[in-house]
Order: sequence, then structure tokens, then C-alpha cells
Amino acid sequence: MAHSHDIPADLTRNQNLVLDALSQSGLPLSAYDILDRLRSEGLRAPLQIYRALDKLVERGLAHRLESLNAFVACADTHCHRKGLIAFAICENCGKVDEFADPAIEERLGNWAGKKGFKVERTTMEIRGKCADCLKAAA
Repeated sequence: MAHSHDIPADLTRNQNLVLDALSQSGLPLSAYDILDRLRSEGLRAPLQIYRALDKLVERGLAHRLESLNAFVACADTHCHRKGLIAFAICENCGKVDEFADPAIEERLGNWAGKKGFKVERTTMEIRGKCADCLKAAA
């Protein structure tokens, strides 16, 4: 299995299969999309997929895009982070770019500190059109 990730050796078979499906897709996948892709591997129950996704998200190997109710593999091999993660989602082709911005994270942290708000996690989603789609439309 070729990955762009440094895969932890202790992932279960199902977690590996789900991460592979996400990595190979290049686009966000719902749990049911993943299930459809893994039926030939013997995965039949949505619960198997959700359990694997929960663990992958918990470990920072995958991210949930709230607005799409879909998942992507972490784009950064060494991410596994708990800070701010932002996603630019193309409304046209569905491509997702992941990025982390320390300046935004710091400003949000300062705001939360002043308000006495304890941040558990921060996921930011930006929607628009990617450079490729804008170029194609021009």
C-alpha cells in the first residue's frame, strides 16, 4: 500500500482500508461512499466505517468536513495536530485544500482567552472556486 502518509503501525485493518480509500480519492468521501468502495474488502456495516473514521479523526490522520458531512485524509504527513485546521472547498469541482495558519490560530486563541472560552478544536471551512476552476471559466 503506497501512502503519502507515515502510517502508524498500530492501525487496525479497517482503519488502514478507510485511510487508503480517503487517500486515493482526492475528494471528500461520506461514510457511505467509503463503505461502497470497501464492500469488496468484506466491510458491510456503516458502523465499521464510522468506528474506523472516529479513530482516524481522533489521531489526526483524517478530518471531518462538517458542512459536507464528509471526510478527507490529512494532507500534511506530520499534521496530527489539535490546533486550527482550515479547509478551502471548491464549490465547482469539490477539491479540498487543507492549510494551517498560525496567525489566525493565535488571534482566535487571544479572542477565546479574553472571553474565557475554552477551545476544544477549531475547524474552519472556506467555500469558493479553486484556481483551476477559475482559470477554466475565464
